Amino acid sequence: MGRGKIVIRRIDNSTSRQVTFSKRRNGLLKKAKELAILCDAEVGVMILSTTGKLYDFASTSMRSVIERYNKTKEEHQQLGNPASEVKFWQREAATLRKQLQNLQENHRQMMGEELSGLSVKDLQNLESQLEMSLRGVRMKKDQILMDEIQELNRKGNLIHQENLELYNKVNLIRQENMELYKKVYGTRDVNGTNKDSLLTNGLGIGKDSHVPVHLQLSQPQQQNHETPARATKLGYIFLHMQTAIVLAKPDASKWD
Repeated sequence: MGRGKIVIRRIDNSTSRQVTFSKRRNGLLKKAKELAILCDAEVGVMILSTTGKLYDFASTSMRSVIERYNKTKEEHQQLGNPASEVKFWQREAATLRKQLQNLQENHRQMMGEELSGLSVKDLQNLESQLEMSLRGVRMKKDQILMDEIQELNRKGNLIHQENLELYNKVNLIRQENMELYKKVYGTRDVNGTNKDSLLTNGLGIGKDSHVPVHLQLSQPQQQNHETPARATKLGYIFLHMQTAIVLAKPDASKWD
């Protein structure tokens, strides 16, 4: 069964009133602390009991909370007056100009200028800041270079894989041409000159491959007076491929 609604009014019984004050005081202080932590707010709570005892909580310090409260209240009151508003913005502009001057001075000191008025401790602090900045710049540069190297390695691997695939395709086409050539001309041996004609025309690779090669094109002989045009075309393709192989073969006798 749920709790009933409590009527908000003064408790007549002094003992009950004291117990309720203690419980609610602790709960209020706990909620104020949670609000300051969870919401990153500046919180200040002051509680005075009937006996005059003070209970307070401040997220920073009670003095700073009160000063900030008075300043904010005064600013809100001044914003309602046009003359006060002008003075407020003049103070803000002066504050911003002062901050800008400090930033410019720090920047010149970071660049190694206007160091005459600095003490040894100030120079050591400035040196530490520069070293930390330089370390961060170097780490960022190294990271960018490592990323670029990894990207180049990845692209190089892709290009290498593509080259292997192209090489396999070329070998497959070469084997298919060899098989087609064998199907067309493999069974023909007229007067025992089939093998010799390949060697004399530069299609074979013999021991004397360094001798200058003289190429001569000739029409293939007719078989039963009917040679298909496709077979003739394939013969020319294989002839060019074998010729390229012979011309590209290095002279083996120079390395002996």
